[in-house]
Amino acid sequence: MNGVLPFLQDWWRPALEIVILAVGIYHAVIFLRGTRGAPIVTGFLALLLALTLTTRLLNLQVLNALLNQFFAFLAVAIVVLFQPELRRMLAQLGNLPLIPNAQQEREKIEVICETVDRLAPVRIGALIALEQGIQLADLIESGVNVDCEATPEMLETIFFPNNAIHDGGVVIKGDRILRAGVILPLTQRGDLPKSLGTRHRAAIGLSEETDAVVVVVSEESGAISYAHRGVLTRGISVEQLRAFLTEVLVRRSAARAGLPWLKRLFTGPSAGTPANGTSAPGNPGNNPGNGIH
Repeated sequence: MNGVLPFLQDWWRPALEIVILAVGIYHAVIFLRGTRGAPIVTGFLALLLALTLTTRLLNLQVLNALLNQFFAFLAVAIVVLFQPELRRMLAQLGNLPLIPNAQQEREKIEVICETVDRLAPVRIGALIALEQGIQLADLIESGVNVDCEATPEMLETIFFPNNAIHDGGVVIKGDRILRAGVILPLTQRGDLPKSLGTRHRAAIGLSEETDAVVVVVSEESGAISYAHRGVLTRGISVEQLRAFLTEVLVRRSAARAGLPWLKRLFTGPSAGTPANGTSAPGNPGNNPGNGIH
């Protein structure tokens, strides 16, 4: 017993530092995985590791001195390189709900799924953005202020052809439709198929800038898609959409009220959780792909 106390006194601080670093690194990897910044992180770390090993092994003093000077400005470089991801992460932390309403989220999911189930068979196009932690006010100055209860009938009326605002998007926060006829920011990615329509490009663009989930119904084919974290998943069924929305809106909202990181630290992400922001029809989270499925 006398030997245990000195041991604990000497080692509890290093152990605490290791735990804090492990949790921080874990969440950084989970947050960046599947985003536009992930390839940059991989290339940046690979280049930095290669240069460091080379200068140490070959004793290249000039390069070693330059690297030491670079490390002093590493924090500034990270802010510049990963500014969109850092902004999104800080916005999410600042807007975490204290008491998530799981019942309200489930009702909203049913409204979305029922709307999509009505529009898809008759090929009526739709673009529905579900606001989460990051407020969309800065990105949706256009459109018509609606501020009404979100119901399948109301959404179906908004997207009905020849309606003055049917071409734009709808923004839903909680159980209310905030705005309709909204022009969402288009993605600037150059690797997308040319056949991808404006609705799908707008869905990807908004999901790149925020944590919103954007649901799309194609006017040409009636196919159902969703975009989240810059990834577009196409050709899904209503049940698959319901499962994904439940995973994102209900389970993650409830998890934010507790301490899920401790469980995930030892068990890893749960099966079916699209931790990297990607999903494939019928099996969310298991197909990283190239950002379009």
